[in-house]
Amino acid sequence: MANYFTDNPELEFHLHHPLMKRIVELRERGFADKDSYPEAPVDFEDAIENYKQVLSIVGDITANIVEPNSEAVDQEGPHLVDGRMHYASKTYENLEATRKAGLWGVSMPRRYGGLNMPITPYSMASEMMSEADAGFQNVWSLQDCVETLYAFGSEEQRQKYIPRVCAGETMSMDLTEPDAGSDLQRVMLKATYNAEEDQWYLNGVKRFITNGDSDIHLVLARSEEGTHDGRGLSMFIYDKRNGGVTVRHIENKLGIHGSPTCELVYKNAKAELCGQTRLGLIKYVMSLMNGARLGIGAQSVGLMQAAYNEGLAYARERAQFDKKIILFPAVYDMLSRMKAKIDAGRSILYMTSRYVDIYKTLEDIARERPLTAEERAEQKKYSRLADALTPITKGMTSEFANQNAYDAIQIHGGSGFIMEYKSQRLYRDARILSIYEGTTQLQVVAALRYITNGTYSKEIEELLASEVPSSLAGAKASLAKAAEELNASIEKVKSFGDQEVTDFLGRRLFQMTGMTLMGLLLLSDAARCEELFAGSARIFAGLAAETAAGHSAFIASFDPALLPDLRAE
Repeated sequence: MANYFTDNPELEFHLHHPLMKRIVELRERGFADKDSYPEAPVDFEDAIENYKQVLSIVGDITANIVEPNSEAVDQEGPHLVDGRMHYASKTYENLEATRKAGLWGVSMPRRYGGLNMPITPYSMASEMMSEADAGFQNVWSLQDCVETLYAFGSEEQRQKYIPRVCAGETMSMDLTEPDAGSDLQRVMLKATYNAEEDQWYLNGVKRFITNGDSDIHLVLARSEEGTHDGRGLSMFIYDKRNGGVTVRHIENKLGIHGSPTCELVYKNAKAELCGQTRLGLIKYVMSLMNGARLGIGAQSVGLMQAAYNEGLAYARERAQFDKKIILFPAVYDMLSRMKAKIDAGRSILYMTSRYVDIYKTLEDIARERPLTAEERAEQKKYSRLADALTPITKGMTSEFANQNAYDAIQIHGGSGFIMEYKSQRLYRDARILSIYEGTTQLQVVAALRYITNGTYSKEIEELLASEVPSSLAGAKASLAKAAEELNASIEKVKSFGDQEVTDFLGRRLFQMTGMTLMGLLLLSDAARCEELFAGSARIFAGLAAETAAGHSAFIASFDPALLPDLRAE
Protein backbone atom coordinates (compact mmCIF):
# COMPACT_ATOMS: atom_id res chain seq x y z
CA MET A 1 0.00 0.00 0.00
CA ALA A 2 1.33 3.44 -0.97
CA ASN A 3 2.43 5.88 1.72
CA TYR A 4 3.68 9.33 0.76
CA PHE A 5 5.88 9.54 3.87
CA THR A 6 7.64 6.19 3.77
CA ASP A 7 7.78 6.28 -0.04
CA ASN A 8 9.82 9.51 0.16
CA PRO A 9 12.82 8.86 2.46
CA GLU A 10 13.96 12.43 1.80
CA LEU A 11 11.29 13.61 4.24
CA GLU A 12 12.60 11.55 7.13
CA PHE A 13 16.11 12.77 6.30
CA HIS A 14 15.03 16.36 6.94
CA LEU A 15 13.55 15.34 10.30
CA HIS A 16 17.08 14.46 11.44
CA HIS A 17 18.76 17.78 10.68
CA PRO A 18 21.04 18.93 13.54
CA LEU A 19 18.81 21.98 14.23
CA MET A 20 15.88 19.70 15.07
CA LYS A 21 17.33 18.97 18.50
CA ARG A 22 17.23 22.66 19.42
CA ILE A 23 13.74 22.99 17.94
CA VAL A 24 12.37 20.09 19.98
CA GLU A 25 14.04 21.33 23.17
CA LEU A 26 12.39 24.72 22.77
CA ARG A 27 9.05 23.36 21.65
CA GLU A 28 8.71 20.88 24.50
CA ARG A 29 9.96 23.28 27.21
CA GLY A 30 12.21 20.62 28.66
CA PHE A 31 9.54 17.93 28.06
CA ALA A 32 7.37 19.33 30.83
CA ASP A 33 4.15 18.02 29.21
CA LYS A 34 5.10 14.40 29.84
CA ASP A 35 3.68 14.59 33.36
CA SER A 36 0.27 15.87 32.22
CA TYR A 37 -0.28 14.35 28.77
CA PRO A 38 0.37 10.65 28.17
CA GLU A 39 1.01 11.25 24.47
CA ALA A 40 3.72 13.87 25.14
CA PRO A 41 7.32 12.78 24.40
CA VAL A 42 9.79 12.14 27.19
CA ASP A 43 12.94 13.05 25.25
CA PHE A 44 14.21 14.13 21.82
CA GLU A 45 14.23 10.65 20.30
CA ASP A 46 10.68 10.04 21.49
CA ALA A 47 9.56 13.36 19.95
CA ILE A 48 11.05 12.49 16.56
CA GLU A 49 9.41 9.07 16.70
CA ASN A 50 6.07 10.76 17.45
CA TYR A 51 6.49 13.04 14.44
CA LYS A 52 7.29 10.06 12.24
CA GLN A 53 4.18 8.22 13.41
CA VAL A 54 1.94 11.22 12.67
CA LEU A 55 3.59 11.75 9.28
CA SER A 56 3.12 8.09 8.43
CA ILE A 57 -0.60 8.51 9.13
CA VAL A 58 -0.63 11.57 6.85
CA GLY A 59 1.24 9.58 4.20
CA ASP A 60 -1.36 6.80 4.35
CA ILE A 61 -4.40 9.12 4.20
CA THR A 62 -2.98 11.27 1.41
CA ALA A 63 -1.94 8.32 -0.76
CA ASN A 64 -5.02 6.16 -0.22
CA ILE A 65 -7.90 8.58 0.35
CA VAL A 66 -7.09 12.13 -0.76
CA GLU A 67 -5.30 11.25 -4.00
CA PRO A 68 -7.91 8.68 -5.18
CA ASN A 69 -10.59 11.33 -4.53
CA SER A 70 -8.74 14.09 -6.36
CA GLU A 71 -10.12 13.50 -9.86
CA ALA A 72 -13.73 13.45 -8.68
CA VAL A 73 -13.15 16.60 -6.64
CA ASP A 74 -11.59 18.34 -9.65
CA GLN A 75 -14.56 17.46 -11.86
CA GLU A 76 -17.30 18.31 -9.37
CA GLY A 77 -15.87 21.31 -7.53
CA PRO A 78 -17.70 23.28 -4.83
CA HIS A 79 -21.31 24.47 -5.19
CA LEU A 80 -23.18 27.61 -4.18
CA VAL A 81 -26.59 26.91 -2.60
CA ASP A 82 -28.65 29.69 -0.99
CA GLY A 83 -25.66 31.83 -0.14
CA ARG A 84 -23.61 28.96 1.28
CA MET A 85 -20.63 27.11 -0.16
CA HIS A 86 -20.81 23.31 -0.31
CA TYR A 87 -17.62 21.36 -0.97
CA ALA A 88 -17.35 18.67 -3.62
CA SER A 89 -18.70 15.38 -2.25
CA LYS A 90 -15.32 13.70 -1.95
CA THR A 91 -13.86 16.71 -0.11
CA TYR A 92 -16.13 15.85 2.81
CA GLU A 93 -14.57 12.36 2.82
CA ASN A 94 -11.11 13.93 2.96
CA LEU A 95 -12.14 16.21 5.81
CA GLU A 96 -13.66 13.35 7.76
CA ALA A 97 -10.54 11.21 7.33
CA THR A 98 -8.21 13.95 8.54
CA ARG A 99 -10.47 14.77 11.48
CA LYS A 100 -10.73 11.16 12.60
CA ALA A 101 -6.94 10.91 12.42
CA GLY A 102 -6.54 14.02 14.60
CA LEU A 103 -4.68 15.99 11.92
CA TRP A 104 -6.04 19.42 12.87
CA GLY A 105 -4.45 21.95 15.17
CA VAL A 106 -1.18 20.19 14.39
CA SER A 107 1.06 23.00 15.65
CA MET A 108 -1.09 24.09 18.59
CA PRO A 109 -0.16 23.37 22.24
CA ARG A 110 -1.63 20.28 23.86
CA ARG A 111 -3.58 22.36 26.37
CA TYR A 112 -5.85 23.45 23.51
CA GLY A 113 -6.16 19.96 22.02
CA GLY A 114 -3.31 20.30 19.52
CA LEU A 115 -0.38 18.02 18.70
CA ASN A 116 2.30 20.60 19.59
CA MET A 117 4.31 19.69 16.49
CA PRO A 118 6.87 22.13 15.08
CA ILE A 119 6.34 23.89 11.76
CA THR A 120 8.91 21.63 10.05
CA PRO A 121 6.99 18.33 10.32
CA TYR A 122 3.76 20.27 9.76
CA SER A 123 5.24 21.51 6.46
CA MET A 124 6.01 17.89 5.56
CA ALA A 125 2.38 16.98 6.16
CA SER A 126 1.36 19.95 4.02
CA GLU A 127 3.69 18.80 1.24
CA MET A 128 2.09 15.35 1.24
CA MET A 129 -1.42 16.85 1.16
CA SER A 130 -0.42 18.78 -1.95
CA GLU A 131 1.18 15.75 -3.57
CA ALA A 132 -2.23 14.11 -3.24
CA ASP A 133 -4.38 17.13 -4.16
CA ALA A 134 -3.16 20.75 -4.17
CA GLY A 135 -6.75 21.96 -3.90
CA PHE A 136 -7.46 20.01 -0.73
CA GLN A 137 -4.12 21.09 0.70
CA ASN A 138 -5.48 24.65 0.63
CA VAL A 139 -8.54 23.69 2.67
CA TRP A 140 -6.55 21.64 5.19
CA SER A 141 -3.51 23.89 5.53
CA LEU A 142 -5.50 27.04 6.27
CA GLN A 143 -5.67 25.70 9.82
CA ASP A 144 -2.31 27.47 9.97
CA CYS A 145 -4.25 30.76 10.35
CA VAL A 146 -4.70 29.72 13.96
CA GLU A 147 -1.00 30.56 14.50
CA THR A 148 -1.87 34.25 14.09
CA LEU A 149 -4.84 33.96 16.44
CA TYR A 150 -2.62 32.16 18.95
CA ALA A 151 0.13 34.78 18.68
CA PHE A 152 -2.00 37.92 18.87
CA GLY A 153 -5.41 36.96 20.27
CA SER A 154 -6.35 37.12 23.94
CA GLU A 155 -6.30 34.03 26.15
CA GLU A 156 -10.08 34.10 26.14
CA GLN A 157 -10.07 33.99 22.34
CA ARG A 158 -7.52 31.18 22.36
CA GLN A 159 -9.68 29.13 24.70
CA LYS A 160 -12.74 29.84 22.58
CA TYR A 161 -11.42 29.15 19.07
CA ILE A 162 -8.27 27.03 19.11
CA PRO A 163 -9.92 23.84 20.46
CA ARG A 164 -12.48 24.13 17.66
CA VAL A 165 -9.72 24.22 15.05
CA CYS A 166 -7.99 21.29 16.75
CA ALA A 167 -11.29 19.39 16.45
CA GLY A 168 -11.37 20.02 12.70
CA GLU A 169 -13.17 23.30 12.09
CA THR A 170 -11.91 25.15 9.04
CA MET A 171 -10.34 28.60 8.72
CA SER A 172 -9.79 31.33 6.16
CA MET A 173 -7.99 34.67 5.94
CA ASP A 174 -10.24 37.33 4.42
CA LEU A 175 -7.83 39.94 3.11
CA THR A 176 -8.37 40.88 -0.54
CA GLU A 177 -11.20 42.94 -2.01
CA PRO A 178 -12.30 43.91 -5.55
CA ASP A 179 -10.04 47.01 -5.39
CA ALA A 180 -7.40 45.65 -3.02
CA GLY A 181 -5.35 42.68 -4.23
CA SER A 182 -1.61 42.91 -3.69
CA ASP A 183 -2.10 46.48 -2.43
CA LEU A 184 -3.82 45.67 0.86
CA GLN A 185 -3.55 49.26 2.05
CA ARG A 186 -6.62 49.88 -0.11
CA VAL A 187 -8.83 47.53 1.94
CA MET A 188 -12.13 49.30 2.72
CA LEU A 189 -14.31 46.66 4.41
CA LYS A 190 -15.64 48.70 7.30
CA ALA A 191 -15.37 47.79 10.96
CA THR A 192 -17.63 49.79 13.29
CA TYR A 193 -17.58 49.63 17.07
CA ASN A 194 -20.86 49.89 19.00
CA ALA A 195 -19.89 51.08 22.49
CA GLU A 196 -23.27 50.34 24.03
CA GLU A 197 -23.12 46.71 22.94
CA ASP A 198 -19.32 46.46 23.23
CA GLN A 199 -19.47 44.88 19.79
CA TRP A 200 -17.67 45.27 16.45
CA TYR A 201 -19.64 44.98 13.19
CA LEU A 202 -18.23 44.35 9.72
CA ASN A 203 -19.74 45.60 6.46
CA GLY A 204 -18.45 45.28 2.91
CA VAL A 205 -17.19 42.81 0.32
CA LYS A 206 -14.20 40.45 0.22
CA ARG A 207 -13.09 38.75 -3.00
CA PHE A 208 -10.78 35.86 -3.94
CA ILE A 209 -11.07 34.37 -0.45
CA THR A 210 -9.71 30.85 -0.33
CA ASN A 211 -12.03 28.52 1.60
CA GLY A 212 -14.20 31.59 2.06
CA ASP A 213 -17.16 29.94 3.78
CA SER A 214 -15.02 28.49 6.55
CA ASP A 215 -16.01 28.16 10.19
CA ILE A 216 -13.61 30.77 11.58
CA HIS A 217 -12.28 33.77 9.63
CA LEU A 218 -9.45 36.22 10.22
CA VAL A 219 -10.62 39.45 8.56
CA LEU A 220 -8.66 42.56 7.63
CA ALA A 221 -10.95 45.60 7.96
CA ARG A 222 -10.78 49.38 8.22
CA SER A 223 -11.48 50.31 11.83
CA GLU A 224 -10.33 53.95 11.73
CA GLU A 225 -12.79 56.20 9.97
CA GLY A 226 -11.30 58.66 7.51
CA THR A 227 -8.08 56.71 6.96
CA HIS A 228 -6.91 55.43 3.58
CA ASP A 229 -3.70 53.57 4.33
CA GLY A 230 -2.47 50.58 6.30
CA ARG A 231 -2.46 52.46 9.60
CA GLY A 232 -6.25 52.40 9.68
CA LEU A 233 -6.58 48.62 9.36
CA SER A 234 -7.19 46.10 12.13
CA MET A 235 -7.60 42.32 12.33
CA PHE A 236 -10.87 40.72 13.38
CA ILE A 237 -12.15 37.22 14.15
CA TYR A 238 -15.46 36.31 12.53
CA ASP A 239 -17.35 33.21 13.67
CA LYS A 240 -19.65 31.71 11.05
CA ARG A 241 -22.01 30.62 13.83
CA ASN A 242 -22.98 34.27 14.34
CA GLY A 243 -24.20 34.78 10.77
CA GLY A 244 -24.00 38.03 8.83
CA VAL A 245 -21.86 36.79 5.94
CA THR A 246 -23.10 35.23 2.71
CA VAL A 247 -21.25 33.82 -0.28
CA ARG A 248 -22.20 35.81 -3.36
CA HIS A 249 -20.08 33.95 -5.87
CA ILE A 250 -17.66 31.03 -6.20
CA GLU A 251 -14.96 31.65 -8.78
CA ASN A 252 -14.73 29.30 -11.77
CA LYS A 253 -10.97 28.74 -11.77
CA LEU A 254 -8.41 27.19 -14.09
CA GLY A 255 -7.21 24.78 -11.39
CA ILE A 256 -7.28 23.77 -7.71
CA HIS A 257 -11.01 23.15 -8.15
CA GLY A 258 -11.35 21.50 -4.74
CA SER A 259 -10.39 24.77 -3.07
CA PRO A 260 -13.40 27.14 -3.10
CA THR A 261 -12.49 30.74 -3.91
CA CYS A 262 -15.34 32.95 -2.74
CA GLU A 263 -16.72 36.45 -2.91
CA LEU A 264 -18.19 37.29 0.49
CA VAL A 265 -20.70 39.92 1.53
CA TYR A 266 -20.53 41.17 5.13
CA LYS A 267 -23.73 42.73 6.45
CA ASN A 268 -23.52 43.83 10.08
CA ALA A 269 -21.49 40.70 10.83
CA LYS A 270 -20.47 40.49 14.49
CA ALA A 271 -16.74 40.18 14.98
CA GLU A 272 -14.06 40.32 17.67
CA LEU A 273 -10.97 42.49 17.53
CA CYS A 274 -7.81 40.38 17.37
CA GLY A 275 -4.95 42.14 19.13
CA GLN A 276 -4.80 45.92 18.91
CA THR A 277 -6.40 48.32 16.46
CA ARG A 278 -4.28 49.79 13.64
CA LEU A 279 -1.86 46.83 13.61
CA GLY A 280 -3.90 44.63 11.26
CA LEU A 281 -1.75 45.15 8.17
CA ILE A 282 1.42 46.51 9.72
CA LYS A 283 1.97 43.56 12.05
CA TYR A 284 -0.63 40.81 11.94
CA VAL A 285 -1.05 40.35 8.18
CA MET A 286 2.72 40.32 7.73
CA SER A 287 2.88 37.42 10.18
CA LEU A 288 -0.07 35.73 8.51
CA MET A 289 1.39 36.12 5.01
CA ASN A 290 4.83 34.78 5.93
CA GLY A 291 3.17 31.63 7.23
CA ALA A 292 1.01 31.41 4.11
CA ARG A 293 4.03 31.82 1.84
CA LEU A 294 5.86 29.02 3.60
CA GLY A 295 2.69 26.95 3.09
CA ILE A 296 2.78 27.67 -0.65
CA GLY A 297 6.38 26.47 -0.63
CA ALA A 298 5.21 23.15 0.81
CA GLN A 299 2.31 23.06 -1.64
CA SER A 300 4.71 23.70 -4.51
CA VAL A 301 7.14 20.96 -3.48
CA GLY A 302 4.28 18.49 -3.14
CA LEU A 303 3.01 19.31 -6.61
CA MET A 304 6.55 19.05 -7.98
CA GLN A 305 6.74 15.54 -6.55
CA ALA A 306 3.37 14.58 -8.02
CA ALA A 307 4.37 15.86 -11.47
CA TYR A 308 7.66 13.97 -11.31
CA ASN A 309 5.84 10.79 -10.27
CA GLU A 310 3.51 11.06 -13.27
CA GLY A 311 6.32 11.76 -15.71
CA LEU A 312 8.51 8.96 -14.36
CA ALA A 313 5.72 6.37 -14.39
CA TYR A 314 4.72 7.23 -17.95
CA ALA A 315 8.32 7.22 -19.19
CA ARG A 316 8.86 3.76 -17.73
CA GLU A 317 5.76 2.37 -19.46
CA ARG A 318 5.67 4.18 -22.80
CA ALA A 319 7.64 2.59 -25.64
CA GLN A 320 8.62 4.25 -28.91
CA PHE A 321 11.01 2.98 -31.56
CA ASP A 322 11.09 -0.37 -29.72
CA LYS A 323 12.36 0.92 -26.37
CA LYS A 324 11.00 2.63 -23.29
CA ILE A 325 11.16 6.40 -23.62
CA ILE A 326 12.90 6.71 -20.25
CA LEU A 327 16.02 5.43 -22.05
CA PHE A 328 16.08 8.44 -24.38
CA PRO A 329 18.52 11.15 -23.21
CA ALA A 330 16.02 13.93 -23.98
CA VAL A 331 13.56 12.31 -21.57
CA TYR A 332 15.88 11.36 -18.73
CA ASP A 333 17.37 14.86 -18.98
CA MET A 334 13.91 16.26 -18.12
CA LEU A 335 13.37 13.75 -15.34
CA SER A 336 16.76 14.41 -13.77
CA ARG A 337 16.10 18.16 -13.74
CA MET A 338 12.66 17.60 -12.24
CA LYS A 339 14.10 15.48 -9.44
CA ALA A 340 16.90 17.96 -8.75
CA LYS A 341 14.38 20.77 -8.39
CA ILE A 342 12.34 18.71 -5.90
CA ASP A 343 15.40 17.98 -3.77
CA ALA A 344 16.60 21.59 -3.89
CA GLY A 345 13.07 22.77 -3.14
CA ARG A 346 12.95 20.59 -0.04
CA SER A 347 16.38 21.80 1.04
CA ILE A 348 15.29 25.43 1.21
CA LEU A 349 11.72 24.69 2.36
CA TYR A 350 12.80 22.73 5.41
CA MET A 351 15.72 25.00 6.23
CA THR A 352 13.32 27.96 6.21
CA SER A 353 10.85 25.94 8.31
CA ARG A 354 13.54 25.20 10.88
CA TYR A 355 14.46 28.89 11.12
CA VAL A 356 10.78 29.75 11.59
CA ASP A 357 10.46 27.07 14.26
CA ILE A 358 13.28 28.49 16.34
CA TYR A 359 12.33 32.16 16.28
CA LYS A 360 8.57 31.55 16.59
CA THR A 361 9.03 29.25 19.57
CA LEU A 362 11.33 31.75 21.27
CA GLU A 363 8.66 34.42 20.65
CA ASP A 364 6.15 32.15 22.38
CA ILE A 365 8.50 31.49 25.30
CA ALA A 366 8.95 35.27 25.66
CA ARG A 367 5.23 35.48 26.53
CA GLU A 368 5.89 33.13 29.46
CA ARG A 369 9.16 34.52 30.80
CA PRO A 370 11.91 36.98 29.86
CA LEU A 371 14.39 35.56 27.36
CA THR A 372 18.05 35.38 28.27
CA ALA A 373 20.51 37.53 26.32
CA GLU A 374 21.59 34.45 24.37
CA GLU A 375 17.99 33.58 23.53
CA ARG A 376 17.24 37.12 22.37
CA ALA A 377 20.26 36.98 20.06
CA GLU A 378 19.13 33.58 18.80
CA GLN A 379 15.62 34.84 18.15
CA LYS A 380 16.91 37.88 16.27
CA LYS A 381 19.24 35.78 14.14
CA TYR A 382 16.66 33.22 13.07
CA SER A 383 13.89 35.79 12.60
CA ARG A 384 16.11 37.66 10.15
CA LEU A 385 17.06 34.47 8.33
CA ALA A 386 13.46 33.28 8.13
CA ASP A 387 12.32 36.63 6.74
CA ALA A 388 15.10 36.50 4.15
CA LEU A 389 14.56 32.89 3.07
CA THR A 390 10.75 32.98 2.91
CA PRO A 391 10.48 34.97 -0.38
CA ILE A 392 13.19 32.82 -1.98
CA THR A 393 11.36 29.68 -0.84
CA LYS A 394 7.96 30.79 -2.10
CA GLY A 395 9.22 32.38 -5.31
CA MET A 396 11.60 29.64 -6.45
CA THR A 397 9.53 26.58 -5.49
CA SER A 398 6.35 27.94 -7.07
CA GLU A 399 8.17 28.59 -10.34
CA PHE A 400 9.75 25.11 -10.16
CA ALA A 401 6.31 23.57 -9.65
CA ASN A 402 5.14 25.20 -12.87
CA GLN A 403 8.23 23.93 -14.68
CA ASN A 404 7.84 20.36 -13.40
CA ALA A 405 4.16 20.32 -14.33
CA TYR A 406 5.08 21.57 -17.81
CA ASP A 407 7.73 18.88 -18.20
CA ALA A 408 5.35 16.15 -17.01
CA ILE A 409 3.02 16.98 -19.89
CA GLN A 410 5.94 17.13 -22.31
CA ILE A 411 7.02 13.62 -21.28
CA HIS A 412 3.47 12.39 -21.93
CA GLY A 413 3.49 13.98 -25.36
CA GLY A 414 0.03 14.24 -26.92
CA SER A 415 -1.46 12.13 -24.14
CA GLY A 416 -0.52 14.84 -21.63
CA PHE A 417 -2.85 17.22 -23.44
CA ILE A 418 -5.77 14.87 -22.95
CA MET A 419 -8.03 15.52 -19.97
CA GLU A 420 -8.04 11.86 -18.89
CA TYR A 421 -4.40 12.11 -17.80
CA LYS A 422 -3.51 13.50 -14.39
CA SER A 423 -0.63 15.59 -15.72
CA GLN A 424 -3.01 18.16 -17.24
CA ARG A 425 -4.65 18.72 -13.84
CA LEU A 426 -1.28 19.18 -12.17
CA TYR A 427 -0.43 21.73 -14.85
CA ARG A 428 -3.65 23.64 -14.17
CA ASP A 429 -3.20 23.41 -10.40
CA ALA A 430 0.40 24.63 -10.57
CA ARG A 431 -0.33 27.91 -12.31
CA ILE A 432 -1.76 29.68 -9.26
CA LEU A 433 1.24 28.90 -7.07
CA SER A 434 3.36 31.75 -8.43
CA ILE A 435 0.42 34.17 -8.15
CA TYR A 436 -1.41 33.90 -4.85
CA GLU A 437 -0.06 34.87 -1.44
CA GLY A 438 2.23 37.28 -3.27
CA THR A 439 3.28 36.92 -6.91
CA THR A 440 6.82 35.95 -7.83
CA GLN A 441 7.37 39.59 -8.72
CA LEU A 442 6.47 40.58 -5.15
CA GLN A 443 8.80 37.91 -3.78
CA VAL A 444 11.57 39.51 -5.84
CA VAL A 445 10.77 42.88 -4.27
CA ALA A 446 10.78 41.33 -0.78
CA ALA A 447 14.13 39.63 -1.41
CA LEU A 448 15.94 42.54 -3.07
CA ARG A 449 16.98 44.29 0.13
CA TYR A 450 18.51 41.07 1.43
CA ILE A 451 20.31 40.63 -1.89
CA THR A 452 21.78 44.13 -1.87
CA ASN A 453 22.63 44.26 1.86
CA GLY A 454 24.64 41.04 1.73
CA THR A 455 22.40 38.78 3.85
CA TYR A 456 22.24 36.02 1.23
CA SER A 457 25.88 36.46 0.23
CA LYS A 458 26.92 35.87 3.83
CA GLU A 459 24.87 32.67 4.00
CA ILE A 460 26.33 31.53 0.69
CA GLU A 461 29.86 32.26 1.92
CA GLU A 462 29.29 30.22 5.08
CA LEU A 463 27.90 27.29 3.09
CA LEU A 464 30.87 27.40 0.71
CA ALA A 465 33.21 27.12 3.71
CA SER A 466 31.79 23.69 4.56
CA GLU A 467 33.66 20.57 3.57
CA VAL A 468 32.16 18.15 1.05
CA PRO A 469 33.26 14.69 -0.11
CA SER A 470 35.67 14.65 -3.04
CA SER A 471 32.92 13.15 -5.19
CA LEU A 472 31.02 16.45 -4.85
CA ALA A 473 34.00 18.76 -5.39
CA GLY A 474 32.96 19.53 -8.96
CA ALA A 475 29.48 20.58 -7.88
CA LYS A 476 30.94 22.81 -5.18
CA ALA A 477 33.30 24.43 -7.70
CA SER A 478 30.37 25.18 -10.01
CA LEU A 479 28.44 26.79 -7.16
CA ALA A 480 31.49 28.77 -6.05
CA LYS A 481 31.74 30.17 -9.57
CA ALA A 482 28.03 31.00 -9.52
CA ALA A 483 28.52 32.82 -6.22
CA GLU A 484 31.37 34.90 -7.69
CA GLU A 485 29.19 35.90 -10.64
CA LEU A 486 26.31 36.72 -8.30
CA ASN A 487 28.46 39.01 -6.14
CA ALA A 488 29.90 40.74 -9.22
CA SER A 489 26.38 41.24 -10.58
CA ILE A 490 25.15 42.70 -7.27
CA GLU A 491 27.99 45.21 -7.26
CA LYS A 492 27.33 46.08 -10.89
CA VAL A 493 23.65 46.74 -10.21
CA LYS A 494 24.43 48.80 -7.11
CA SER A 495 26.93 50.87 -9.10
CA PHE A 496 24.12 52.25 -11.27
CA GLY A 497 22.67 53.98 -8.22
CA ASP A 498 19.19 53.84 -9.73
CA GLN A 499 16.28 52.08 -7.98
CA GLU A 500 14.41 51.59 -11.24
CA VAL A 501 17.43 49.78 -12.70
CA THR A 502 17.69 47.66 -9.54
CA ASP A 503 14.01 46.73 -9.79
CA PHE A 504 14.33 45.97 -13.51
CA LEU A 505 17.29 43.64 -12.98
CA GLY A 506 15.90 42.30 -9.70
CA ARG A 507 14.43 39.13 -11.19
CA ARG A 508 17.82 38.09 -12.51
CA LEU A 509 19.51 38.74 -9.17
CA PHE A 510 16.71 36.84 -7.44
CA GLN A 511 17.10 33.79 -9.67
CA MET A 512 20.89 33.80 -9.37
CA THR A 513 20.61 34.06 -5.60
CA GLY A 514 17.92 31.41 -5.34
CA MET A 515 19.72 28.91 -7.54
CA THR A 516 23.08 29.40 -5.81
CA LEU A 517 21.66 29.27 -2.29
CA MET A 518 19.44 26.26 -3.01
CA GLY A 519 22.31 24.51 -4.75
CA LEU A 520 24.53 24.92 -1.69
CA LEU A 521 21.81 23.80 0.71
CA LEU A 522 21.28 20.71 -1.43
CA LEU A 523 25.03 20.16 -1.55
CA SER A 524 25.06 20.25 2.25
CA ASP A 525 22.31 17.61 2.30
CA ALA A 526 24.28 15.51 -0.18
CA ALA A 527 27.36 15.73 2.02
CA ARG A 528 25.31 14.17 4.83
CA CYS A 529 23.64 11.57 2.60
CA GLU A 530 25.20 10.98 -0.81
CA GLU A 531 22.90 8.05 -1.49
CA LEU A 532 19.81 10.27 -1.54
CA PHE A 533 21.10 13.56 -2.91
CA ALA A 534 24.47 13.33 -4.71
CA GLY A 535 22.98 12.99 -8.19
CA SER A 536 20.54 15.86 -7.72
CA ALA A 537 23.25 18.03 -6.15
CA ARG A 538 25.48 17.66 -9.21
CA ILE A 539 22.67 18.36 -11.65
CA PHE A 540 21.36 21.34 -9.72
CA ALA A 541 24.85 22.81 -9.40
CA GLY A 542 25.05 22.72 -13.18
CA LEU A 543 21.68 24.42 -13.49
CA ALA A 544 22.77 27.10 -11.00
CA ALA A 545 25.99 27.70 -12.91
CA GLU A 546 24.03 27.97 -16.16
CA THR A 547 21.61 30.49 -14.62
CA ALA A 548 24.40 32.58 -13.09
CA ALA A 549 26.40 32.70 -16.30
CA GLY A 550 23.44 33.84 -18.39
CA HIS A 551 22.13 36.46 -15.99
CA SER A 552 25.56 37.83 -15.10
CA ALA A 553 26.34 38.30 -18.80
CA PHE A 554 23.08 40.22 -19.26
CA ILE A 555 23.74 42.45 -16.24
CA ALA A 556 27.37 43.09 -17.21
CA SER A 557 26.30 44.39 -20.62
CA PHE A 558 23.14 46.20 -19.51
CA ASP A 559 22.78 49.83 -20.49
CA PRO A 560 20.34 51.84 -18.32
CA ALA A 561 19.69 54.10 -21.29
CA LEU A 562 17.56 51.26 -22.70
CA LEU A 563 14.94 51.58 -19.94
CA PRO A 564 12.81 54.26 -21.61
CA ASP A 565 12.49 52.05 -24.71
CA LEU A 566 11.62 48.98 -22.61
CA ARG A 567 8.80 50.59 -20.63
CA ALA A 568 5.29 49.66 -21.70
CA GLU A 569 3.53 53.02 -21.99
